[in-house]
Amino acid sequence: MNPTHNIDVSIVIPVLADAPALSTLLETLRRATDAPLEIIVVDGAADTDIAALCRRFACRYLHSRAGRGHQLHTGAMQAAGDIIWFLHADAEPPPDGIESIRRAVRAGAVGGCFRFRFSGPPGRRKSLIASLINVRCRFGIPYGDQGLFIRRNTYRDTGGFADTAVFEEVPLVRATRAAGRFVYLETTIGVSPRRWERDGWLRRTIENRLLACGYMIGLSPTTLARYYGAATHKGQPEC
Repeated sequence: MNPTHNIDVSIVIPVLADAPALSTLLETLRRATDAPLEIIVVDGAADTDIAALCRRFACRYLHSRAGRGHQLHTGAMQAAGDIIWFLHADAEPPPDGIESIRRAVRAGAVGGCFRFRFSGPPGRRKSLIASLINVRCRFGIPYGDQGLFIRRNTYRDTGGFADTAVFEEVPLVRATRAAGRFVYLETTIGVSPRRWERDGWLRRTIENRLLACGYMIGLSPTTLARYYGAATHKGQPEC
């Protein structure tokens, strides 16, 4: 990519009954240092509140069947930017996120992600678990809540997100790493702690690791999602 070229970034956000979180995210993006070329919201429920938010914030609104991998892929295939940045509706992206992505791409990255942190008030448990997640991601697979970004051409060449109940990003991250340089930015992205607060910090962390181990030994995503009660988009396990 020509380093003098103005790198356009498309943002893709999958949603399912996420109107309050989406409103907060879109307001955050509106206040960001740099504006994206476009924001594409892919709704899995034909929610009139989501559609109204898209009109209010001048986003592209797409409707698809529910399923995070399918929704992400639907949005990515409609994206026009040089880079596609995938955000969850409850993400807390950094104000300089787009410029951080542009710098990484100009330096030769084909894709990457942001450093994990929990949103909300700081705490020792949050700090410890976030640190462990960041260490794991240095050697393993970062998940979708870390603001994955990828060159549009690379995304299409690799086949994109898997249409699976969980771990839809794993084949994409592996293929992107095989295609070129995948970077782990020091800039942080806020991740909602609500599942850890709901289930208990230790329990949620252990169950997430067991889920990942099950995937690594070849259990199907459908089986894993059913076992953990996570077969819907809202139940998607994180990190």
